[in-house]
Amino acid sequence: MLSIGDLSRRTGVKIPTIRYYEQMGLIAAPERTEGNQRRYTSTELQRLSFIKHARDLGLNINAIRDLAELSADPDKPCADVHSIANDHLTGIREKILRLLRLEKELQRIVRGCDTDQVGDCRVIEALCDHALCAQDH
Repeated sequence: MLSIGDLSRRTGVKIPTIRYYEQMGLIAAPERTEGNQRRYTSTELQRLSFIKHARDLGLNINAIRDLAELSADPDKPCADVHSIANDHLTGIREKILRLLRLEKELQRIVRGCDTDQVGDCRVIEALCDHALCAQDH
């Protein structure tokens, strides 16, 4: 049995976040000692590690909940898991494209600024007037 502090150290998840996951129903409420201290099993340790890794990959709470429920039935087909993962991957690719457009626009704005005075600064001018941007972002 692990205390909440032990669970936090072993998973790298902060104690308030562990409590939040309990409230959200992502991990089961643990047994408590006579002194009302939480005691976690290896099952909760594995579940919390699963959640942490999924969060590190950028999955949202609803997707993690769905994946956790799917993982509880190992005989189910994997199609729903693939669907969740592919949806997330599509979202990541869209974010990357947006970030690349932002990078290109910021590079263009910065390259266009060759003044020493803030009053003549192309960056400030472009931030004040979106119409000066070469593309929507």
